[in-house]
Parts: sequence; C-alpha cells; structure tokens
Amino acid sequence: MLLRTKLFGETYEFRDIKDLLAKANEEKSGDQQAGIAAKTAAERVAARHVLAEVPLSVLRENPVVPYDEDEVTRVIDDAVNETIYEEIKGWTVGEFREWILSNNTTNAMIRRVSNALTGEMVSAVAKLMSNLDLVLGGKKIEVVKHCNNTIGLRGTLASRNQPNHPTDSVDAIRATTYEGLSYGSGDSVIGINPSDDSVSSVSRLLEMTKEIIDRWEIPTQNCILAHVTTQMECLKRGAPLGLMFQSLAGSEKAMESFGVSVGLIDEAYELTTKYGWTAGPNRMYFETGQGSALSADAHNGADQLTLEARIYSMCKRWDPFQVNTVVGFIGPEYLYDATQITRAGLEDHFMGKLTGISMGCDVCYTNHAKATQNDLENLAVLFASAGGSFIMGVPQGDDTMLSYQSTSYHDAPALRQALGLRPLPEFEAWLEEIGLWKNGQLTDLAGDPSFFLKR
Repeated sequence: MLLRTKLFGETYEFRDIKDLLAKANEEKSGDQQAGIAAKTAAERVAARHVLAEVPLSVLRENPVVPYDEDEVTRVIDDAVNETIYEEIKGWTVGEFREWILSNNTTNAMIRRVSNALTGEMVSAVAKLMSNLDLVLGGKKIEVVKHCNNTIGLRGTLASRNQPNHPTDSVDAIRATTYEGLSYGSGDSVIGINPSDDSVSSVSRLLEMTKEIIDRWEIPTQNCILAHVTTQMECLKRGAPLGLMFQSLAGSEKAMESFGVSVGLIDEAYELTTKYGWTAGPNRMYFETGQGSALSADAHNGADQLTLEARIYSMCKRWDPFQVNTVVGFIGPEYLYDATQITRAGLEDHFMGKLTGISMGCDVCYTNHAKATQNDLENLAVLFASAGGSFIMGVPQGDDTMLSYQSTSYHDAPALRQALGLRPLPEFEAWLEEIGLWKNGQLTDLAGDPSFFLKR
C-alpha cells in the first residue's frame, strides 16, 4: 500500500503503517526520544491525511509488533469478533472517527463494534481527534463493571482512597484511610502502594483495610499494589484480597521487564476468582502509562500511544473492574509538559472506553515536569466531563511515598459538585446512612477523620 500524500507542493511518504502511526501522533517527548516522531507540524498533518484513508483491515493486518513474535499481539488478534470485523473492516479510519462522533451512533453500537477492534485501530482513530473530540467520544461510551459496588455508570465519579506511607505504618495508613473516607473517597477502591513488597507486609495491609471495610460495612474493595506474584502468595496464605493488581505494558518484551506474562496474569485471574473475598465478577485492577515500553527499550519502534492502546485491548481478556492511566507519573522524558500530559490523559480515557474498559486516570505529574497544580485541575475537569470512571484521592494531593503530585481527597467532591456527579450508588447510600452525605452533597461532618473514632 502506497502511504504518500502531497501538501503545499511537498511530497510526504511513510515507510509502513508503524511509521505512519508514529508520525500521525500528537507531539510527545517520548516519541521524539525514540526518533520516530514527525519532524514538523506539516509532516504530522500529512501523516494524518494519509491515515484517515487507511482501511481498518490494513491496521489489523499490520500490527506494530508481528503476531508470531509477540504474545500481546496474539491475545488481541485472537479475541477479535470475526463476524463484526467483517462488517467494519472496509471502513477507513476517517470514516470510523465520523461514525463514533455521529449523533446517530449510540453507546450500544460502539460497545458492539469494540469487540472487533485491535489496539492499532483504536490508536489510529484517536490520532485524528482533537481534545474536544476525545471528550465527546469518551462521554458517549458507558462501560459498567461490578466488584462489591458498581463503577462506570453515567453521572458518577469514583475516587480511589490512596493512603500511601513511606514506611507502610499500619496506624498511619489507617488514620489516613479514615480521612479519605470522611471526604467520600474510596468507592473505587482503598488501594495502597506499598513501600515494602514482602508477603508479610502486604498481608498486614490487606488485613487492616479489610478490617476497616468490615467494621464500617463499606461497599468497596481493597487492593495493595504490590507485584502480582506477591499478591498471589498473600492470597494463597489466606490474606483478604479484594482486587488483584498489576501494571501492564503493550508488548511481550515490555511485559517481561515488569516480570509478568499473559500466562501469569491468567493464573492470577483464576486465583482471585477462586479465593478473592469480593462478590465480583470483575476483580482485576490494572495500571498503564504512555512510555512504559520505551523506558524498557521494548517499544519495537512503535509510538507510545499505539502501545498504550494495545494494553487496553489485551486487558479485555481479564474483564477488569477498573484500569487507570498513571498519566504524568512516568515523567517529562515521555510527556514533557502539561499540554502533553493533558492530551495523553484524554487519549487514554477515550481509547480505554472505546476498547470496553472501565477507565480511570491518575491525574498527576512528577516534580520535574513542566506542569502546575492548575494544569492538574484542568485535566481533572476535562476527564470528569468526558465520563471518566475514577480518579485518585491522595492526602493533600502530595504522595509522600511515591513523591509525585496527584488529586487530593477533596478534589473528587469538588468535581462532583461542579459537574453534577455522584459517588458510586452503593457507596453514596452508605455515606448517607452514616451521616456524611445528604441531598446530593457532603454534610458538615465531612472532612474530619475523627468522625470514625467517635463512634
């Protein structure tokens, strides 16, 4: 297939589909670092002009990592619904974009087509969209999942209660968890990034968080974001694990750099289904982030957006309760500033939802990135407006263990109030029952963790 166009008297030609996808991507420092980005804005526009005319079938037939070399590619391609694929394979990427954004295209229609998509198709259509297109497209799609409560319903915004501590102090984490709960944070999950990945330490935190959930009869789930093998061992020894967590990447080689494989996640899924304490059926929690494959020198010459989209396509295998892009955490080497971070957050949310994933975002940045608190809040508003499932709740928005800036416990309530959103329904009913919520908003008792110590 000839991938060539002429703009303003200059001819632009692209080597193959992988090169075309990379050149069509929005400006990203990671792609520039990899030497695959468009050299000029004109070249980027030319790439999009060509990409818009590429049939979806060509994208499936030309994955950025070959089928016989990569298990991620095989998982994605083998899961394609062939009947639906036959209906859409002749659509061009430009036609696909117009179809998604059309007033006549419903959520049910998009969810059906998602069963025939590969990561390359999803990435390609995102590259042709403006930020507002991504908000509109994401807003149209509803992906509902259930563990101990129900995430992804229209009009809701959940919050992960993230009470990290530099030494994994059980007492300190318990107190911080109560602070988050007092703000209505924790309906997504009470999820802790441990500083100690040992089975004994992770088990203690699982037991403590489960004790809080049981004592207060909270309709939520717990998760300790240790390596999947540590969590599996905790589960085998009887620790009360709610959601099984793992960070994932978009190529087999990048997955190996995380110490995981498709087979290992299959095993973790089966173990959690058998021994996890939650109702389910969705019991997996994955995190992603543009640039992870490049940081492991495992990108295979592909752009970071396409590799990110491939993660979501792979994720469907395990039907997760939630997935979130830790959008600014990987650093300015991959997303240089607030403009790139904002774009990536909207891209990832849209791509996840288009794939059929309950999609959240850690709206964040590292201290050496060119971004500010106001930039973070701008993305949070856009993400919530786009129908994002959940954000993080970090004490004061400053994670003392991971040393990065994220959304605080009070950001989710502010977004809910500003945009007319609610907590997850089971959690909202619980908040109302204990006196922290009334008439669609937090009561005067909210924000005081001692509320839980006085009862």
